[in-house]
Amino acid sequence: MDNCIFCSIIQGKIPSQKVYEDDQIFAFKDINPEAPVHVLIIPKKHIASINELDEDNSQVIGHIYGAAKKIAKELGIAESGYRVVANCGSDAGQTVFHIHFHLLGGRSLNWPPG
Repeated sequence: MDNCIFCSIIQGKIPSQKVYEDDQIFAFKDINPEAPVHVLIIPKKHIASINELDEDNSQVIGHIYGAAKKIAKELGIAESGYRVVANCGSDAGQTVFHIHFHLLGGRSLNWPPG
């Protein structure tokens, strides 16, 4: 997508602080962190939201969760705990319509979140 900020980050057109990358996903630090550790994990293929998942592209979600586990360990929050959140749609707080997962940790996280 030409006007998608996350696609532009993946393509290197917009700078980011990369944390992890493989052939399917890209992870980078959030520019407005809500916790000491706040990483966004996104598929390289543009998928607007959870509502666009289907048989052809849904396998990437399991891959994202596997990467979240690795990233949490590398960033030192695996043992203390972390949260992985995906928002779907405007009412849920999704502001960038490229599916993405927030990996949050590094402090005690409250519940409910919003």
